[in-house]
Amino acid sequence: MYAPAPVDFNSPGVSCDCLAHVYGNAADHPDRVRRYPSDMSDEEWTAVRPLLPTPAWLEGRGGQPEGYCHRQMLDAIRYLVAGGISWRSMPADFPDWDRVYAFFRRWRQHGLITEFHDRLRGRIREREGRAVEPTAGIIDAQSVKAAATVPADSRGYDGGKQINGRKRHIITDLPLPKTSSALVGAWCAGCAGSRARGLELVLSRDW
Repeated sequence: MYAPAPVDFNSPGVSCDCLAHVYGNAADHPDRVRRYPSDMSDEEWTAVRPLLPTPAWLEGRGGQPEGYCHRQMLDAIRYLVAGGISWRSMPADFPDWDRVYAFFRRWRQHGLITEFHDRLRGRIREREGRAVEPTAGIIDAQSVKAAATVPADSRGYDGGKQINGRKRHIITDLPLPKTSSALVGAWCAGCAGSRARGLELVLSRDW
Protein backbone atom coordinates (compact mmCIF):
# COMPACT_ATOMS: atom_id res chain seq x y z
CA MET A 1 0.00 0.00 0.00
CA TYR A 2 1.15 3.54 -0.72
CA ALA A 3 2.80 5.40 2.15
CA PRO A 4 0.57 7.59 4.36
CA ALA A 5 0.10 11.27 3.67
CA PRO A 6 3.52 12.98 3.71
CA VAL A 7 4.63 15.66 6.11
CA ASP A 8 8.02 16.89 4.86
CA PHE A 9 8.99 17.52 1.26
CA ASN A 10 12.49 17.20 -0.18
CA SER A 11 12.04 20.47 -2.01
CA PRO A 12 10.05 23.61 -1.16
CA GLY A 13 7.16 24.68 -3.33
CA VAL A 14 6.35 21.18 -4.56
CA SER A 15 2.88 20.99 -6.08
CA CYS A 16 2.38 17.20 -5.87
CA ASP A 17 2.30 14.88 -2.87
CA CYS A 18 3.29 11.67 -4.70
CA LEU A 19 6.14 9.65 -3.19
CA ALA A 20 8.46 10.51 -6.07
CA HIS A 21 8.13 14.17 -5.09
CA VAL A 22 8.23 13.66 -1.34
CA TYR A 23 11.06 11.14 -1.04
CA GLY A 24 12.44 10.93 -4.57
CA ASN A 25 13.82 13.38 -7.09
CA ALA A 26 10.70 14.31 -9.05
CA ALA A 27 10.97 17.91 -7.88
CA ASP A 28 14.03 18.23 -10.11
CA HIS A 29 11.73 18.12 -13.14
CA PRO A 30 9.26 20.86 -14.07
CA ASP A 31 5.60 20.55 -13.22
CA ARG A 32 3.03 20.44 -16.01
CA VAL A 33 -0.30 22.17 -16.49
CA ARG A 34 -3.17 19.69 -16.53
CA ARG A 35 -5.00 20.41 -19.78
CA TYR A 36 -6.36 17.15 -21.19
CA PRO A 37 -9.74 15.52 -20.44
CA SER A 38 -7.88 12.36 -19.43
CA ASP A 39 -5.90 14.15 -16.67
CA MET A 40 -6.96 13.21 -13.16
CA SER A 41 -8.79 15.84 -11.17
CA ASP A 42 -7.57 16.65 -7.67
CA GLU A 43 -10.49 14.66 -6.30
CA GLU A 44 -9.56 11.61 -8.40
CA TRP A 45 -5.90 11.87 -7.38
CA THR A 46 -6.88 12.07 -3.71
CA ALA A 47 -8.82 8.81 -4.13
CA VAL A 48 -6.14 7.09 -6.21
CA ARG A 49 -3.01 8.09 -4.28
CA PRO A 50 -3.40 5.85 -1.18
CA LEU A 51 -4.16 2.85 -3.40
CA LEU A 52 -0.89 2.99 -5.35
CA PRO A 53 1.75 0.30 -4.61
CA THR A 54 4.69 1.39 -2.48
CA PRO A 55 7.93 1.63 -4.53
CA ALA A 56 10.57 -1.00 -3.74
CA TRP A 57 13.23 1.64 -3.04
CA LEU A 58 11.09 3.14 -0.28
CA GLU A 59 10.81 -0.23 1.45
CA GLY A 60 14.52 -1.00 1.26
CA ARG A 61 14.10 -3.65 -1.44
CA GLY A 62 16.55 -2.12 -3.89
CA GLY A 63 16.35 0.36 -6.72
CA GLN A 64 16.81 4.12 -6.87
CA PRO A 65 14.43 6.90 -5.80
CA GLU A 66 12.23 7.75 -8.75
CA GLY A 67 12.81 10.95 -10.65
CA TYR A 68 9.39 11.46 -12.22
CA CYS A 69 6.07 12.43 -10.69
CA HIS A 70 3.71 9.48 -10.22
CA ARG A 71 0.69 11.62 -11.00
CA GLN A 72 2.24 12.78 -14.27
CA MET A 73 3.09 9.18 -15.15
CA LEU A 74 -0.47 8.02 -14.54
CA ASP A 75 -1.88 10.96 -16.48
CA ALA A 76 0.44 10.10 -19.38
CA ILE A 77 -0.75 6.47 -19.43
CA ARG A 78 -4.38 7.58 -19.20
CA TYR A 79 -3.80 9.93 -22.16
CA LEU A 80 -2.26 7.11 -24.20
CA VAL A 81 -5.15 4.72 -23.45
CA ALA A 82 -7.85 7.34 -24.03
CA GLY A 83 -6.38 8.47 -27.35
CA GLY A 84 -5.16 5.09 -28.61
CA ILE A 85 -1.80 6.60 -29.57
CA SER A 86 1.65 4.99 -29.75
CA TRP A 87 4.18 5.47 -26.96
CA ARG A 88 6.39 7.61 -29.21
CA SER A 89 3.46 9.97 -29.87
CA MET A 90 3.31 11.08 -26.22
CA PRO A 91 2.90 14.90 -26.02
CA ALA A 92 5.97 16.86 -25.02
CA ASP A 93 4.45 18.21 -21.79
CA PHE A 94 4.55 14.69 -20.28
CA PRO A 95 7.80 12.99 -19.22
CA ASP A 96 9.72 11.46 -22.13
CA TRP A 97 7.80 8.55 -23.66
CA ASP A 98 10.53 6.02 -22.89
CA ARG A 99 10.44 6.93 -19.18
CA VAL A 100 6.64 6.57 -19.12
CA TYR A 101 6.90 3.21 -20.90
CA ALA A 102 9.60 2.01 -18.48
CA PHE A 103 7.36 2.97 -15.56
CA PHE A 104 4.40 1.10 -17.09
CA ARG A 105 6.50 -1.95 -17.99
CA ARG A 106 8.00 -2.18 -14.49
CA TRP A 107 4.55 -2.06 -12.90
CA ARG A 108 3.24 -4.70 -15.32
CA GLN A 109 6.16 -7.07 -14.79
CA HIS A 110 5.76 -6.93 -11.01
CA GLY A 111 1.98 -7.30 -11.09
CA LEU A 112 1.44 -3.80 -9.69
CA ILE A 113 -1.13 -2.80 -12.33
CA THR A 114 -3.33 -5.75 -11.32
CA GLU A 115 -2.76 -4.96 -7.65
CA PHE A 116 -3.73 -1.31 -8.17
CA HIS A 117 -6.81 -2.27 -10.17
CA ASP A 118 -7.97 -4.75 -7.52
CA ARG A 119 -7.61 -2.17 -4.76
CA LEU A 120 -9.55 0.39 -6.77
CA ARG A 121 -12.28 -2.15 -7.52
CA GLY A 122 -12.46 -3.08 -3.83
CA ARG A 123 -12.81 0.58 -2.87
CA ILE A 124 -15.71 1.01 -5.32
CA ARG A 125 -17.46 -2.10 -4.01
CA GLU A 126 -17.05 -0.92 -0.40
CA ARG A 127 -18.53 2.45 -1.33
CA GLU A 128 -21.56 0.62 -2.71
CA GLY A 129 -21.95 -1.35 0.53
CA ARG A 130 -20.66 -4.61 -0.92
CA ALA A 131 -17.91 -7.04 0.11
CA VAL A 132 -14.44 -6.17 -1.17
CA GLU A 133 -14.09 -9.43 -3.13
CA PRO A 134 -16.85 -10.57 -5.50
CA THR A 135 -18.32 -14.07 -5.09
CA ALA A 136 -19.91 -14.34 -8.54
CA GLY A 137 -19.11 -13.00 -11.97
CA ILE A 138 -20.12 -12.72 -15.61
CA ILE A 139 -17.77 -14.16 -18.23
CA ASP A 140 -17.73 -13.00 -21.86
CA ALA A 141 -15.37 -13.10 -24.83
CA GLN A 142 -14.78 -11.18 -28.03
CA SER A 143 -12.85 -12.20 -31.14
CA VAL A 144 -10.70 -9.45 -32.64
CA LYS A 145 -8.95 -9.44 -36.00
CA ALA A 146 -5.17 -9.37 -35.75
CA ALA A 147 -2.78 -7.54 -38.04
CA ALA A 148 -0.53 -9.52 -40.35
CA THR A 149 2.42 -8.69 -38.10
CA VAL A 150 0.95 -10.64 -35.15
CA PRO A 151 2.92 -13.92 -34.72
CA ALA A 152 1.11 -17.14 -35.61
CA ASP A 153 1.78 -18.66 -32.19
CA SER A 154 -0.30 -15.92 -30.51
CA ARG A 155 -3.30 -15.93 -32.83
CA GLY A 156 -5.90 -18.42 -34.01
CA TYR A 157 -9.06 -18.88 -36.04
CA ASP A 158 -12.57 -18.50 -34.65
CA GLY A 159 -14.65 -20.67 -36.96
CA GLY A 160 -17.94 -19.45 -35.56
CA LYS A 161 -17.27 -15.80 -36.34
CA GLN A 162 -14.74 -16.49 -39.13
CA ILE A 163 -12.14 -14.23 -37.55
CA ASN A 164 -8.41 -14.84 -37.70
CA GLY A 165 -6.88 -13.12 -34.70
CA ARG A 166 -7.14 -13.17 -30.95
CA LYS A 167 -9.91 -13.69 -28.43
CA ARG A 168 -10.08 -11.62 -25.27
CA HIS A 169 -11.92 -12.95 -22.25
CA ILE A 170 -13.18 -10.86 -19.34
CA ILE A 171 -14.87 -11.41 -15.99
CA THR A 172 -16.95 -8.71 -14.33
CA ASP A 173 -18.73 -8.81 -11.01
CA LEU A 174 -22.52 -8.73 -10.83
CA PRO A 175 -24.00 -5.21 -10.84
CA LEU A 176 -26.60 -4.23 -8.30
CA PRO A 177 -29.54 -1.92 -9.14
CA LYS A 178 -28.24 1.59 -9.90
CA THR A 179 -24.62 0.39 -9.85
CA SER A 180 -22.19 -0.60 -12.60
CA SER A 181 -20.21 -3.81 -12.88
CA ALA A 182 -16.45 -3.73 -12.23
CA LEU A 183 -13.77 -5.64 -14.08
CA VAL A 184 -12.45 -8.64 -12.18
CA GLY A 185 -9.94 -9.90 -14.73
CA ALA A 186 -9.05 -10.05 -18.41
CA TRP A 187 -7.01 -12.42 -20.53
CA CYS A 188 -6.09 -12.27 -24.23
CA ALA A 189 -4.98 -15.30 -26.23
CA GLY A 190 -5.14 -16.85 -29.67
CA CYS A 191 -8.74 -17.54 -30.66
CA ALA A 192 -10.10 -20.51 -28.73
CA GLY A 193 -12.21 -23.03 -30.57
CA SER A 194 -15.13 -22.87 -28.15
CA ARG A 195 -16.54 -21.00 -25.18
CA ALA A 196 -15.65 -23.98 -22.98
CA ARG A 197 -11.98 -23.53 -23.89
CA GLY A 198 -12.26 -19.79 -23.25
CA LEU A 199 -13.75 -20.48 -19.83
CA GLU A 200 -10.87 -22.84 -19.08
CA LEU A 201 -8.36 -20.13 -20.01
CA VAL A 202 -10.04 -17.53 -17.82
CA LEU A 203 -10.44 -19.75 -14.77
CA SER A 204 -6.85 -20.98 -15.04
CA ARG A 205 -5.56 -17.47 -14.39
CA ASP A 206 -4.45 -16.55 -10.87
CA TRP A 207 -6.42 -13.30 -10.45
